[in-house]
Amino acid sequence: MNQVSINYKITALTFFIIAFSFLVAGIFVIGNVLDKKEKELSERAMLMARTVATLPEVQENLQDEELASAQKQINSIVEGIRVINDANYIVVLNMERIRFSHPNVKMVGEISTTADESAAFSEHYYLSKAKGEVGTMVRAFVPIMNDDSQQIGVVIAGYGLPSLVEILLSITTAIIYTTLFSLLFGGWGAWTLARHMKKQMFGLEPHEIAKLYVERNETFNVMHEGIVAIDKKLTVTIFNQKAKEILGVEGDLVGKSIYHILPDTRLPEILDYDFPVYNKELQINNHNIVSNRIPIKVEQKTVGAVAIFQDRTEVKKLAEELTGVKAFVQALRIQNHEHKNKLHTIAGLLQLGNYKQAMDYIFQVKEEHEELTNFLNERIKDENVSGLMLSKVGHGKELGITVEIDCNSRLERFPDGLDHHDFVIILGNLIENAFDALQVVNRECKKLYISLDQDDEVLSILIEDNGIGMDEETRQHIFENGFSTKDKKEDRGIGLFLISELVKKADGLVQVDSVPDEGTSFLITFYMEKRGHYIGKN
Repeated sequence: MNQVSINYKITALTFFIIAFSFLVAGIFVIGNVLDKKEKELSERAMLMARTVATLPEVQENLQDEELASAQKQINSIVEGIRVINDANYIVVLNMERIRFSHPNVKMVGEISTTADESAAFSEHYYLSKAKGEVGTMVRAFVPIMNDDSQQIGVVIAGYGLPSLVEILLSITTAIIYTTLFSLLFGGWGAWTLARHMKKQMFGLEPHEIAKLYVERNETFNVMHEGIVAIDKKLTVTIFNQKAKEILGVEGDLVGKSIYHILPDTRLPEILDYDFPVYNKELQINNHNIVSNRIPIKVEQKTVGAVAIFQDRTEVKKLAEELTGVKAFVQALRIQNHEHKNKLHTIAGLLQLGNYKQAMDYIFQVKEEHEELTNFLNERIKDENVSGLMLSKVGHGKELGITVEIDCNSRLERFPDGLDHHDFVIILGNLIENAFDALQVVNRECKKLYISLDQDDEVLSILIEDNGIGMDEETRQHIFENGFSTKDKKEDRGIGLFLISELVKKADGLVQVDSVPDEGTSFLITFYMEKRGHYIGKN
């Protein structure tokens, strides 16, 4: 079914509004005209009645005993006045209510029986309105007084009020021209406005915009990530179903203030800062999320902000799966190389006939592996962390780096706010950074020292290497997102940034000591109970 264009809709609506406005305005205008006309004719009738009542000729003839002669004289005088003033009638009555004048000569000499004239015979001046055979009339009643201030009669002057049709006919030309001009101008304005509106709507019709709006909402609702968007006034413009599920809110939230929905949200900050924040862990409405918050810009002006986030639990599951797979693959690769080297050694000893040395070597390798494995299982209570450290020892051997784990190391529980996944990220990135620093240094003995020291109050992580080291300027920027001294790649400069974010989350402290060409040490301290505030730049 074809939809009517917005141009025609607005034009038709404008025509209707103009016509309706004219109708309403016409009712008020005509009513006002009638009121003014009635007032004007009432004043004229009263003035004319007073004038006739004060004429000496009328007073003298009204007291004349010759009624026929008096009536003729008064009717002649009064009719002249009536014609000049364009009145409908002027009637002069004596105290017996006999007519001495009337537009209809046949009525002269007859007794008047009008019901509303009685008060005039009691010296009252007044106006009345009555509907008769020729239409509605306004009449003025004025008593006639003689020189002795005695009432001798009554003057009645009347004007007919114009009808609605008569008023409309009198202004027909003005109505026609005004209506045509208004409709033409209104139609042109409506068409121009419709074209401008359609241009602003990218040439789309309202039904097309409605379709796009519905499709947009449904698209957002089927997304696996939570999406919340606000405008400059902090009013919610998007709040998809996944966001409601993650944050535990319900109902139609579009159009409401973000503070009324989520008082602890961090999204309005983006409007103030005007720069994006990626991969930030937040706690909103007692839910832990991983959020990307980005300003919305239109023509280089910030018009709002959008947050795209996931439940941290789900992100952790994915990260754990990815981390586990990568660690497993790396461990298999390292183990494969290590076993190959050991088998080659054993095979060489057997070929040389050194059977005793071969057996001793086998027992030595077995003892070293069991010793390290038993140590890690006994001192490091989390399998993920112990497995990571075991694989890093093997990887270090492959790279020609001696990885030493402090014999007093101990890990029994994680600080508040952190779990094994977080520790895998912290240790893994610190050790890999140390490997990178050791690989570029020209030194015979390359060492990496790892220590995990824990008591009831504090957990300390110490990673030391004798690698290339850093200067002071580099050390000041190492925790910035994207900063790296290595090749500029998309995945560079993230590891230490993630470490700093995790340390902040657990209210920890990071101390970095480094000397160029001598080495670097990272000391991270966590308090086993949160102190309730973050250290460092937020």
